[in-house]
Amino acid sequence: MILCFSGTGNSLYAARLIAGETGDELVSLNEIMKSGAPAVFDSERPYVIAAPTHGWRLPAAVEQLLRRAKLSGSDEMYFFMTCGSEAGNAAKYCRALCEDIGKQYMGLGYAVMPENYLAMFPTPGPDEAERIIERAEPGILAAAREIAAGRPLQDPKAGALDRFKSGPVNAAFRALFIKDGKFRALDSCIGCGKCARLCPVNDIVLKDGRPRWLGQCIHCMACIGACPAQAIEYGKASVGRPRYYIDRLYSERKH
Repeated sequence: MILCFSGTGNSLYAARLIAGETGDELVSLNEIMKSGAPAVFDSERPYVIAAPTHGWRLPAAVEQLLRRAKLSGSDEMYFFMTCGSEAGNAAKYCRALCEDIGKQYMGLGYAVMPENYLAMFPTPGPDEAERIIERAEPGILAAAREIAAGRPLQDPKAGALDRFKSGPVNAAFRALFIKDGKFRALDSCIGCGKCARLCPVNDIVLKDGRPRWLGQCIHCMACIGACPAQAIEYGKASVGRPRYYIDRLYSERKH
């Protein structure tokens, strides 16, 4: 069973490729978070956690969900993560999570996908994004074949800088940067409510036809990336940067 969390579609894209190779059921953790439904899963095949790196680690919301989830059946758990540059020392923390929840850690694979975190980093335009995705596909499929065969994935090598990023930097990132106070809707907002529908933690409501953020944000970037009017900004950091949302990328390419 593939348990997938995805903000702007990178991890969902990878999860779909993996599912195509393994034949595993794909379950959206976004929908479970949003609905508040019990996190109860049963899988005879190994679990595969597909998610982005948030500060060079598994997103805190995903880790919290897995810690409270009931995961019956297989004792084996793989991780496949997407990122804009590198996975840091994420494997250490995924291994520790498995130890805590009683699962056998089967390794971590990752793919460099288009950067979506425009609150901090430059994001690619459509042409560059497509090239990045094309380069990532062979590695995703190779990991999928290893998972299908039941072989462990080889963790990325982690040096001192990786340990620093996934350790102290991640702690600071979670405490100081994951806030929604800088999000704002422009006058070009059309009041469609897509941002609220996509938000996995119900942090957005429409008030007088405009989105309002409620202080529960996890910085998945779904709202700002998927807005059809590109009417959401994050302070000054996002101004002028391309919006990245993988479904829209390919939808626009077809028209």
